[in-house]
Amino acid sequence: MDNYYIDNPGLKFHLRHKKMEKIIRLKENNFADKDNYDYAFQDYEDALDSYDKVLEIVGEICGETIGPNAESVDQEGPQLINNEVVYARGTQENHDTLTKAGLIGMSLPREFGGLNFAMVPYVMAAELVSRADAGFANIWGLQDCAETLHEFASDEIKKEFLPRFNQGATAAMDLTEPDAGSDLQAVQLKGTYDENKQQWFLNGVKRFITNGDADISLVLARTEPGTMDGRGLSLFVYDRKHGAVSVRRIENKLGIKGSPTCELVFKDAPAQLVGDRKLGLIKYVMSLMNSARLGVGAQSVGIAEAAYREALKYAYEREQFGKPIINYPAVYEMLSVMRAKIDATRSLLYETARYVDVYKAYNFIQEERKLEPEERNDAKAHNRVADALTPLLKLFASEYCNEIASDALQVHGGTGYMKDFPVERLYRDARITNIYEGTSQLQVVAAIRAVGNGAYLKLIREYQENHVLPEFEYLRDVLIKLTDDFEILGKTVHETKNNELIDFHARRLVEIAGYIIMGYLLLQDTHRDQQYRKSTEIFIRKAKTECASRAEFIRSFEEKNLGTYKIVWD
Repeated sequence: MDNYYIDNPGLKFHLRHKKMEKIIRLKENNFADKDNYDYAFQDYEDALDSYDKVLEIVGEICGETIGPNAESVDQEGPQLINNEVVYARGTQENHDTLTKAGLIGMSLPREFGGLNFAMVPYVMAAELVSRADAGFANIWGLQDCAETLHEFASDEIKKEFLPRFNQGATAAMDLTEPDAGSDLQAVQLKGTYDENKQQWFLNGVKRFITNGDADISLVLARTEPGTMDGRGLSLFVYDRKHGAVSVRRIENKLGIKGSPTCELVFKDAPAQLVGDRKLGLIKYVMSLMNSARLGVGAQSVGIAEAAYREALKYAYEREQFGKPIINYPAVYEMLSVMRAKIDATRSLLYETARYVDVYKAYNFIQEERKLEPEERNDAKAHNRVADALTPLLKLFASEYCNEIASDALQVHGGTGYMKDFPVERLYRDARITNIYEGTSQLQVVAAIRAVGNGAYLKLIREYQENHVLPEFEYLRDVLIKLTDDFEILGKTVHETKNNELIDFHARRLVEIAGYIIMGYLLLQDTHRDQQYRKSTEIFIRKAKTECASRAEFIRSFEEKNLGTYKIVWD
């Protein structure tokens, strides 16, 4: 019996992090629900035990249903029949199984049929599902839309839509358009209010919409005539039962084929306004996108874990020149680096989730009472770190996911290029992760702010103060030297006040920060459990080399050389 949670002790390790007690107490509002719901947690240990048991159920479903269905789903894919998206047989079975288990809308409050789970176990479930089938993870993960409604919608909208998630309602976020991809400020789909009918109507086209024919859709639309930027955009919730949206086509994609990606046409589609006008992109979609980027981080780690396991298994089984290829340095080095990258990004994933958990819990608490000054400061501090870590996570997790999937295929050799082995599908599925929900280049644009305002440096210095065992002091010394160099490099580049030069070096500076942060996170993990020692040593050694190459490029680069990189194509 395969169970993707039980066979991965790293997940339980992160679930038992010391910060979880604070997260659970905040999320449960000191266990206020324990007398109102028979399945509400009684205390911290009860909550942690419940998280553990539910993740076991998710792991079992992934191992026995979702994983075995992945290959057939990839071959069959969804179909468009009579203007309706029909899932592949395996996709529908996956969704039905998770719905029956009560795992859709698991992070929602109990009053709406949810389990009131914190982000950490929810993200762990996303990683598990992604390891089983990255395409299906998109459908399952879009319950993030429920979180957005819970956070920003009116009580009437919450009561109408949120209970449906636990009953199996699917969701979509309809943001992208033919002329508005990464630049969502350019969205043109119109939202018009009919005074006579007291109703909003949507008209226009959306493109590349994941799970586009969903039951419940969040739609970004332009409501302010004459505007051209994000200040004219509002967010709406659309119910599929109105039948006012036609599916023009399902895209034929390279990977994640079980996830239907649609082009949609809205024609006088009735919808309800979420929150206030003009805040659709500036506030609500930004929050939704941050959740989605956390989800892609989990998806990337899940795909990477699956690819690594396939490569490791093949390396033990495949013999060349009289011995298994795992015994050749060229192979075992690849596998060791793959493992270190996964451990590093998983640590970054759950560190980010913990910061998100704390500030979001405070946001809900302040709806019921005024926060104390120290609580407000704590919420703001966690929000700032979460905002800094989220683009860093999306950048590194997705890039590493692609590297690990590529290396896993390489370990398989020519066999990996054939469709006989799962690694071929994993390689294709990985490719989208550093493109959607903001490309790696856009994550750098978001992350460079945390270099300029000192957020990364402040966090790194805090990590530096944590106690480590004497035998690991030499690793911390490496990270301290890298940090000192990073501080000097950041100041040197920003003091030029040349925005083009800052943007040019942004990725190098952000990546140096990322290597140092993940190095410290692994060092903390090793302090708790020696199983991470090898990954920590390998990763920090690699980080030293990678940071040195980036630092050398920055130091040797002169502003006048910017022109060298501006190539005009005839």
